Amino acid sequence: MMNVTLTKRAIEHLRRVQGNKHVKLIYDTDGCGCAVNGVPVLLLIDELDEHDVAIETNDVPIWMEKHQLIFFDDQMTLDVVDRAGCFQLKSPNQILNPRMSLVER
Repeated sequence: MMNVTLTKRAIEHLRRVQGNKHVKLIYDTDGCGCAVNGVPVLLLIDELDEHDVAIETNDVPIWMEKHQLIFFDDQMTLDVVDRAGCFQLKSPNQILNPRMSLVER
């Protein structure tokens, strides 16, 4: 089971900007040249679709498309990079995205 631990700063930031939208973590391959080359991105979306699954977190719900689970580690941490104004997604094994955007769609 995948689990994302949100730091206190990540929780505060997500709560501040979320409103009525859902937080969705995607593996964005647009412009990367291949379906297995991509970058993790956080989205704020109005509606979920039938392929979205809830990821276990310690606070704010996060959703993902089921077929993209393979691109992520089972245990991850989401934090805020204050000086860069973005998020960081990491696991015990790697930094998945040191400067992850939050995009409203």
